[in-house]
Amino acid sequence: MQPATHRDHDPNCVFCRISRGELPSSKVYEDADTLAIMDIQSVNPGHMLVLVKPHRANVYALDDVLAGAAFRTAARMARAAKKATGCHGVTLLQANEKAGAQTVFHFHIHVLPRWEGDGMELAWPVKNPPCEALEEMAAKLREALAGEG
Repeated sequence: MQPATHRDHDPNCVFCRISRGELPSSKVYEDADTLAIMDIQSVNPGHMLVLVKPHRANVYALDDVLAGAAFRTAARMARAAKKATGCHGVTLLQANEKAGAQTVFHFHIHVLPRWEGDGMELAWPVKNPPCEALEEMAAKLREALAGEG
């Protein structure tokens, strides 16, 4: 991981300000790269946010090390939520860009304890593309991955 620089903090970003201790939060966990806090807009008891400490607007801006750190912390918080709340399940939710339903433009993962009938719905219109369309898209994605390195 690269050392932090002044570009790793956005003074206008609420999550940057929370991670630097400039704004209050109910901290659950912290390590060198991540911070887990209670979500003030909680859906259910135990709803947390896992933030990366450096300012990264979305998943595209994460290197593999920081992405791994974020998911390690999210998995750890999911286990803690299950143990502490007795929930029936946990949803991890991460959104990118406005079209992807992102509302705070600092990478974070929602760790959301779930109960049967809790009113939280996750549904999308299934398209069921033909196998040929799936293979065509898989080829495009493989090509994009090949150009990444």
